[in-house]
Amino acid sequence: MSFVNHEWLPVLTDLTDRGVPCVLITVMEAKGSTPRESGTKMIVTDTAQFGTIGGGNLEFQAIDEARKILAAAADRAEVRDYALGPSLAQCCGGAVSVFLEPFMPLHKTLFLFGAGHVGKEVIKVLEGLPLRIKWIDERENEFPSMIPANCERIVSAAPGALLRDAADDSFIVIMTHSHDLDYELVEAAMKRGVFSYLGLIGSQTKRTKFEKRLQVAGIAKEELSRLTCPIGIGGVMGKHPREIAIALAAELLSSGLTRGFAVEKA
Repeated sequence: MSFVNHEWLPVLTDLTDRGVPCVLITVMEAKGSTPRESGTKMIVTDTAQFGTIGGGNLEFQAIDEARKILAAAADRAEVRDYALGPSLAQCCGGAVSVFLEPFMPLHKTLFLFGAGHVGKEVIKVLEGLPLRIKWIDERENEFPSMIPANCERIVSAAPGALLRDAADDSFIVIMTHSHDLDYELVEAAMKRGVFSYLGLIGSQTKRTKFEKRLQVAGIAKEELSRLTCPIGIGGVMGKHPREIAIALAAELLSSGLTRGFAVEKA
């Protein structure tokens, strides 16, 4: 199927909104007899393709190059020139230049467990920032009727399962209504072992109790330093939910929550 007019744009928008890395392939120049004219586009992910630039070996090679870009997580566009007859053994005999433009996920993801008073303030403080927030609680009525555009509300009675498919660079903050649930989530995150930040609301006393339980559960003592508890930058002593949220936001930002995602093109 070839894209007609701008049919490719909703596909690209959907993929980028869902955080799916993809490459937009455009026929820049077509000389002589070629399968498609200049301006023809297709989109490639690591498992799928949308549209076509004419099929055959040209398309096969372009898809292969696009997936090499995806595998390398490269953020620079590239141009590839193909002589259809000599290099690709296609009977068209023309020449094509294709432009491969990667679109990588622009935002890191914060898993925020808990929709209580502090959780609500955290969402307000982080509204509008370039990140994705998955806000999780089993109590549907705790969520406000309106949430920011960068936030997804998730009602779940088994919140720990959501960590199984979390990206390795995710940020995780745990502040539920239950100490037992807090512990369950911390243990699940520690056993998974890959995250950029793991924060738990609470005092040093709470941390000490959790550390003892985690060691009994098989978490090595040296791994416990990866848990941040209490949360928030140092020097903020206030207990108001907004004060805690601001201190936490500063800590998350200093840990790289919104850094390193500007895409530059050559």
